[in-house]
Amino acid sequence: PKTDIVFLKVHKSASSTVMNILFRFGETHNLTFAFPIGGGNQLFYPHHFLARFVQGFSPRSPRQFNILCHHMRFLQPEVQKVVSSSAVYFSILRNPVQLMESSFMYYKGTSAFSHVHSLEEFLSQPYHYYNATKSDSHYARNLMTFDFGFNPNGEVSAERVQLMLKAIEVSFDLLLISEYFDESMVLLKEMLCWDLDSVVSFPLNIRDSSTKSPLSDTMVEKIKDWNRLDWEIYTHFNRTFWERINRDIGRERMQREVKALRQRQAELARTCLQGMGSVSPKDIKDSSLRPLQHGNAKILGYNLKQGLDKETEHVCRRLVTPELQYSSTLYKKQFPQKPP
Repeated sequence: PKTDIVFLKVHKSASSTVMNILFRFGETHNLTFAFPIGGGNQLFYPHHFLARFVQGFSPRSPRQFNILCHHMRFLQPEVQKVVSSSAVYFSILRNPVQLMESSFMYYKGTSAFSHVHSLEEFLSQPYHYYNATKSDSHYARNLMTFDFGFNPNGEVSAERVQLMLKAIEVSFDLLLISEYFDESMVLLKEMLCWDLDSVVSFPLNIRDSSTKSPLSDTMVEKIKDWNRLDWEIYTHFNRTFWERINRDIGRERMQREVKALRQRQAELARTCLQGMGSVSPKDIKDSSLRPLQHGNAKILGYNLKQGLDKETEHVCRRLVTPELQYSSTLYKKQFPQKPP
């Protein structure tokens, strides 16, 4: 199994679920994580990543870490200072239409969105509300482009788009697609030579459907236009994703693998969860399993079954522990406080 990994955690793209998979694998195999200085969950985002943002890194005696997966704005020369040269790089993308709708709910308090009542209102005259010089403006336009390190307000010329796609292809070994999450996990498992249980997960950091609203065709087109760079990234890598499946795995085997993954997930849900599925934040009984609530989104979580034996409880708990709590636990384990 490969143990040196860089995951670019793109916002609002099922990336918290992927992070849980990496946390569990890292914990099981005693791997080290490139944590932000002082813990925390972001590597000084939205600044471009620098090696000195990592706890325990020093230019005099550079130390390499196994897994880099916390939120960052990608800058490869700096990333290379903290991971092995053989590290596998991957990320995950999401359809920019749904991504924008999700961002609007989740980052409602940001400068671009705070003065509008709806996404429609914002898109009817975006430049009235959007100011590219504001430090949080990236949440409102071409968020994936931004996370990959590029200028979200750059012109959309064919040449520039090609350069951007090429740069991503050169840096990343695999780009997953969140709309095809199970297929993505099969590809990831193959690339990393991991077993099935390492990539099984329950969806984390997901919103209650009551806060989701359907989008009209006009809105969809407006979102695509406003996020044209993201749209170019997404459509290109959605295509290469399926080309890769056809080339390396084949559709039939992929169907079998996805079926096995879903069966294992259902089996774990039956073993671990009360009521088989996610519940709203107010119904989560164990406060340590309650995810952070953000913006106008209502983030769901899980209840574990009572009376599980110790080992099963441990497995189940790790599957449903929200990102911030899990990150904090691993940080304390990797950097134990020295007693005064």
